[in-house]
Amino acid sequence: MKPVRTAARAMLASIFVVQGVRAVLKPDTSVEAASTVTERVKPLLEKVDPRIPTDTLTLVRIKGASDVVAGLALATGHFTRPAAAVLAAGLVPSTIAHARDEQSQFLKNLGLLGGLLLAAVDTEGRPSLGYRAGHAADRTERSIKRSQRSVKRAVRTAKREAKIAAMSAAAARKLPG
Repeated sequence: MKPVRTAARAMLASIFVVQGVRAVLKPDTSVEAASTVTERVKPLLEKVDPRIPTDTLTLVRIKGASDVVAGLALATGHFTRPAAAVLAAGLVPSTIAHARDEQSQFLKNLGLLGGLLLAAVDTEGRPSLGYRAGHAADRTERSIKRSQRSVKRAVRTAKREAKIAAMSAAAARKLPG
């Protein structure tokens, strides 16, 4: 299963790496298509922080660079889940932008988005962090309960021993001697 997973991640990442490199080196070719998305995002970016660049050319380059980095991380098996999540988040705006105009581009993006979402939740057959944390909490809770039962038994035993010792002392005082 591991070779299939590795090959699938590399194939999925390839389009993002190639298009990301193109966007970084020749952003002019993507500016017109990207402007439909960036024009809507500009006011939000300006509200968040006025220092964030809002010109489409720079945003295309930033998106391209993030696609290259995340795509390479996904393809090489490093930080695969966060890398897939970053790529998926970056794909959403263009998928929405193509929803009305270009059905084939929309469906291609939708398929890529589905693959990225699968990669983002893929734990490679190992239990997820949430499952492991919950399981550790359950084990800890059971251990605490066992410890509490042991302490209760020890207290009962100590009381019983103290009672026996007191009875023995009382009996010893009654003996002539």
